[in-house]
Amino acid sequence: MKNLTLPIRFGIVTSAVLIAYFLILSLMGKHTNVFYSLFNGIITGFGIYETIKYTKLRQGKGFSYGNGFTAGITTGFIATLLFTIFFAFYSTELDSTYLDELSKVWSKDYKNFQGIVFFTVAIMGFATTLVLTLTFMQLFKSTNNQKK
Repeated sequence: MKNLTLPIRFGIVTSAVLIAYFLILSLMGKHTNVFYSLFNGIITGFGIYETIKYTKLRQGKGFSYGNGFTAGITTGFIATLLFTIFFAFYSTELDSTYLDELSKVWSKDYKNFQGIVFFTVAIMGFATTLVLTLTFMQLFKSTNNQKK
């Protein structure tokens, strides 16, 4: 558990930044434009990158690919889970018309549209986490190539 305290803290901070970004977009009336959600990947990526970087600094020579991968995945999954919970709360309790505005066509065609949207938000976050963690670990892993 001691090895996961840093990724958990970074995951909570990353989710807080994601929530703040969403609320800022909401204040400007831009939160229904799906294009702005692309910046969520940058926020999540920065959180994962910093977690892996600090994990490597903290562990020094004891750092392994598995340690960095676990740190990145933990950070991203916690951030995604907390943001998805906030998103569900926001779209059902704070602004109940939000999902209808988000997709005027689909919301009428599906019976459980809310569940589909929440599931999609979570899956997008988990997929982004996996891809970015694997990408960043290419930067931080130690090489087995011998110097000539």
